[in-house]
Amino acid sequence: MSAVIKVLLVDDDRAVREALAQTVELGDLDPLTAGSFIEAKDHLRPDFAGIVVSDLRMPGRDGFHLLDYARKQDPDLPVILLTGEGDVPSAVRGMAAGAFAFLEKPCPPKEFLAVVDKALKTRALVLENRALKREVRRGDAAARILIGASETGERLREACRRAARSGAEVLVSGAPGSGAAKVAEVIHLVSAAAQRPFEKLAAAGLTPQMLAQGFKAAEGGTLYLDEIADLPQASQFALLEHLETQPATRLIAGSYRDLAAERDAGRFHPDLYWKLDVMQVRVPSLHERPEDIPALFRNYVKLACENSSLPMPDIPQSYIQRLMAREWPGNSRALMSEAMRFVMGMNDPEPTTAATGLAEQMAQVERGLLVAALERHSGHASAAAQELKLPRKTFYDKLARHSIRAEDYRT
Repeated sequence: MSAVIKVLLVDDDRAVREALAQTVELGDLDPLTAGSFIEAKDHLRPDFAGIVVSDLRMPGRDGFHLLDYARKQDPDLPVILLTGEGDVPSAVRGMAAGAFAFLEKPCPPKEFLAVVDKALKTRALVLENRALKREVRRGDAAARILIGASETGERLREACRRAARSGAEVLVSGAPGSGAAKVAEVIHLVSAAAQRPFEKLAAAGLTPQMLAQGFKAAEGGTLYLDEIADLPQASQFALLEHLETQPATRLIAGSYRDLAAERDAGRFHPDLYWKLDVMQVRVPSLHERPEDIPALFRNYVKLACENSSLPMPDIPQSYIQRLMAREWPGNSRALMSEAMRFVMGMNDPEPTTAATGLAEQMAQVERGLLVAALERHSGHASAAAQELKLPRKTFYDKLARHSIRAEDYRT
C-alpha cells in the first residue's frame, strides 16, 4: 500500500498514539496524530485522503462523537474504533453507527495493519471514483456553461443534472434576468437527447398552431417555452394534449412568476401546473451567490471582447469588490450589460449603490470574501483563516456575524 493516503490516529494517551504511529510507519503508511476530538475534527473533511483510527474512551467527546462527526462530513470515511476491554455492547453500537471495524487493545500489529490496509483500500476506491466523476462533470455542459465555484452554483448544476436524468417535464423558475433559458438549454445538453433539437418559443401569444409547429421542430428533443404563465388558455389545453400524445419530445417551461398563484387565480390550467410541478429547478439570484460574481463578470467581459474584436482589459480588484457589493436586481442580464459597458469604456469608474450605505456595502464585500475563501478550501476554516491572514477567533467571529457556517461549504 502506497504511503499517500493518511491514517489519522486519535487517542488521549500520548504513549499509545506514538506506539500506533510507529506501527503505521513500519507498515509503510503515513500517520497523523491527534489527542482529542477537537484536534481530530479539523482534519475531517469530505476530501480527507485517509482513514480514522480512534480510541473509544477519551475525556470530553469520545470515539462515538468522533464517529458521528466523521459520518456527517463524509458517510464513506472509514472509522476504526479501539477499546481497551472486551465490550460487546459498545462494539455493536459502533458497528450500527457505521464504524468500519472495532478492535480490542492491545491489538497485534499484524492484525491491526490488516484492518487498516483494508480500510485504506476501501477509501482509495471511493476517492478514485469521486475523482472520475468530477472529471466527467468538469467536461459536461453544466460545468462549462453555468459558471461559479460557490456551493449555491454547484447545487444549481446538480439540479440540472438530476432534471436531465429524470426525463420528466421541468419548470425552471427564478427572478427576472437570472437566466432561465440558459438553464433550460443546459438541462437539454446534459440529457440523453443532447444531440436532438432544442427549440425555444415565447409563450406569450402562442397559438395552438404555433405550438404544434414548435413540437414538430423539436421532435425527439426539447421544447422550451419562455414565461409559461403567459401562455393563452387555448394553448394550455393544446399543450396538455401534446404532452399526452408526443411523450418523446420533452417540455421545459420557464417562469419568473408564481405559477401556483396563477393556478389559484384561474389563469393557469391546474393539470398543466401539476405536470410541471413534478420537477422544478430554481435559478438563484446573484445576491444569493456574490462570491460567483468575479468569475461571471470576467466571463462576460471575455465574451464581450470576443464579440467586439477588442483585447481583454485588466479588471481591477477594487472594481470587482464594488460589483460584489451591489444587489443586482437584474441578475445575470444586468451583470452582462455591465460587462459590455466596461469593455466599451462606458462604465462609471466609481459605481455607487443608492440602496445601501458604505457600511452595508463593505459588509457585503467582507461576506463575499469569507465565503470565497471557504469555497476554495472546501469549508476548512483553519486554512481559510490562514489565507485571509486572520486569527482563528477573529475569523470565527466574522463567520458568526454574517451567519456563515463553514460546514455548509464542505465538498
